[in-house]
Amino acid sequence: MVVRNRRTAALAFRADRWAAGKAARQAVETVRGWGYAGAHEEDVEQSVRVLVGAAVADGGKRLSVHLGDQEGKILVAVLSHVLGAPDDSVLTQVAALAATCAVGTDTGEDGRRMWAVLDTAPRRRRPAPGPTA
Repeated sequence: MVVRNRRTAALAFRADRWAAGKAARQAVETVRGWGYAGAHEEDVEQSVRVLVGAAVADGGKRLSVHLGDQEGKILVAVLSHVLGAPDDSVLTQVAALAATCAVGTDTGEDGRRMWAVLDTAPRRRRPAPGPTA
């Protein structure tokens, strides 16, 4: 996987039951450091937790979380470093988050990769329901 011409961060973890929480906290801190404070932090945290949980379930000893930003969007990519069983329910969970623009998974030399692209733009307020005629 190649990411160029944008801010990035690579975080490595042991694939254990604490990895999802650690990764989520560090990802939110990284995104804040890029100036996206408050930008759908709950969706960043939840997407990292879900993707890391799936990587842990792949059964490897380590995993890595890669973050990138470009034009108001955040890339969250998680590599399990083993060939894991495809689990599309993971993508469904992440796709359901309000900030999610795109999700995907593939397998390469470095094992299974799962990714999500999250929008950092403020959410639009829904208009208040008005009286019906």
